[in-house]
Amino acid sequence: MQVILLERVAKLGQMGEVVDVKPGYARNYLLPQGKAMNATDANKATFEAQKAQLEARNLETKKEAEALADKLNGQQFIVIRQASDAGALYGSVSTRDAAEAATAEGFTVDRGQVVLDRPIKELGLHDVRVVLHPEVDATFSLNVARSVEEAELQASGKSIQELAAEAEAEAEFEIAELFDDIGAATADDEALAEIVETPEAETEGEAETKDDDA
Repeated sequence: MQVILLERVAKLGQMGEVVDVKPGYARNYLLPQGKAMNATDANKATFEAQKAQLEARNLETKKEAEALADKLNGQQFIVIRQASDAGALYGSVSTRDAAEAATAEGFTVDRGQVVLDRPIKELGLHDVRVVLHPEVDATFSLNVARSVEEAELQASGKSIQELAAEAEAEAEFEIAELFDDIGAATADDEALAEIVETPEAETEGEAETKDDDA
């Protein structure tokens, strides 16, 4: 099936090109989204008549997208999720989650613009690509963590493995301190017992001396 592209479509062609596509792809995506129209003689004539207008509109939206991309590039948004100690999420972070995280911080991003190379299924920092315009992309990162505090640590450059190691070391230190306190308490008890026993021994000794004198 042949269609006329009304805008640049990645891996397909530029605005104004007539390309061959599968009928399902055209009916389900290109035509409903206004990215193309059937390549009939009448539509070709219509496109040529509207070409200048379409190019001007495309240029305007491209400038708007570039302005947004300048603000969005390099941004980092926090997403709080439950996860195992090893960092595996109980579920995954979707394109909707990414769009909502950006929108919550004042950026207008639609889930359909978000591109994930692979599902996000673990804690950490993850780059997310956003297609703001057929010719304009932006990249921000999602800081996926179990708490805001953990997200701040991850933002400083610490990985979930390092955080886990620090938590384990801290737990071991606390246990060691507890045993030291128990040992110190036991030693104090033994010392106190000796102090208590000593006067009793002296008293018995004095009693024996008095008996001998008698």
